[in-house]
Amino acid sequence: MQETARRPWGVNRMRPYPTTDAQPFVSVTIDPANQTGVFRDSDGLVVEMGKHGTSKGTETSPQSTNLDSRNDSDHDQDSTQD
Repeated sequence: MQETARRPWGVNRMRPYPTTDAQPFVSVTIDPANQTGVFRDSDGLVVEMGKHGTSKGTETSPQSTNLDSRNDSDHDQDSTQD
């Protein structure tokens, strides 16, 4: 019995990668004082990458006992972003 080589089904779905844009930076290092990335161009100058917001969330999980003596679990969520 001879097996015939078959092309994998996923190969038909493959496409070339899209073209990409050149990045404005060449290297990234970590600033030890504040633990953030420092982006530098090919001349070694710092490149400003724009501001990114931060967010902080809190969640509470109160439990109460209902009339059938089973714990009823509920929670609240809150978040702030700057």
